[in-house]
Amino acid sequence: MRSKAEAAALPDPDALHPVPNKPRIVFLKPLLATMPGITNCAVGDFTYYDDPLHAKDFFRRNVIYNFQASGARLEIGRYCAIATGARFMMPDAMHAMAGPSTYPFGILGGAFATALPLADYPWRNAGDTILGNDVWVGMEALVMPGVRIGHGAVIGAQAVVTRDVPDYAVVAGNPARVMRRRFSEEDAERLVALAWWDWPAARVARAIPLIVKGSVTALEDFSAQQD
Repeated sequence: MRSKAEAAALPDPDALHPVPNKPRIVFLKPLLATMPGITNCAVGDFTYYDDPLHAKDFFRRNVIYNFQASGARLEIGRYCAIATGARFMMPDAMHAMAGPSTYPFGILGGAFATALPLADYPWRNAGDTILGNDVWVGMEALVMPGVRIGHGAVIGAQAVVTRDVPDYAVVAGNPARVMRRRFSEEDAERLVALAWWDWPAARVARAIPLIVKGSVTALEDFSAQQD
């Protein structure tokens, strides 16, 4: 006999609005598919953004300074939850800081651009911004360029994330700092090794009681039984 999870229809990761009558919630992967001009972003299945007014404008309003000139990417994993107003700053926002002035004279053109073309500015490339899987980003948080946020991390509301966040850490503040660890480093490593977010959706559905309120050992036992 099939379980209730197996008998019910699985959510469609390609549905733009996954929750009936809740247009404020959008899956970001299918939203990105409607924007062929944005080639430096990638989002995993089941990651959503919640916004009562601008849900479908995420890649225009929340991925800021994304001129796609630096070559940097924004990569967001699966099963992430992103709250209203959370933003991701791309490296194109960075000003050159090697000399006395940070002013970008070249963007004004004319004699300012001739004196030193923008291509010759000593830009600092912060690199790619990476969010792991199962990350919860709080309301109005700001993630700065080149940051890696680990799997299972929680970013507090209005936090300003300027440095890498460990797996299963909770960070808050400006600049954001680790307030606590959701699991010990050893247990976090075990969870990352399990990588439940990579399981087929049907298997995830069967494991949801353990994923939400079970122990690491129980989830490991479940995984072993499926192999």
